[in-house]
Amino acid sequence: MSDREGLGASSSDDDLSLPKATVAKMITELLPKDVVCAKETRDLVIECCVEFIHLISSEANDICEKESKKTIAPEHIISALKALGFDQFTSEVEDVLKDHKQQQKDREKKVSKFEQSGKTEEELLAEQEKLFAASRAKFQPSNAPQ
Repeated sequence: MSDREGLGASSSDDDLSLPKATVAKMITELLPKDVVCAKETRDLVIECCVEFIHLISSEANDICEKESKKTIAPEHIISALKALGFDQFTSEVEDVLKDHKQQQKDREKKVSKFEQSGKTEEELLAEQEKLFAASRAKFQPSNAPQ
């Protein structure tokens, strides 16, 4: 009997995994060209990653509960990494978080430009069609100089 069975884990716990093709691609990119990775090794890497995610999530949840919060924030993940002795990963995680926040701001700017136009989607589509029609008319062979 495994630890999971002993803890009464549901069968949905067994369904949690990472995409095998993605993990295999990452492993292949990291290994020298003359080294291959056995299927069992790839599966073990996936299990380790899932277990790591469980560990970090559980610790972050504990930190979150101690702060009387109901949502795990990125800061809880960083605190969990530190609490579990993975300090060496925190600066990279903070960099990724900063990049993610910037990407979100960039997406919001794009949405705001649409909203700032003051036009409906239908009006913008109609304008686009007029521009396409004008462009087609300009470059049609019948209008070409002879």
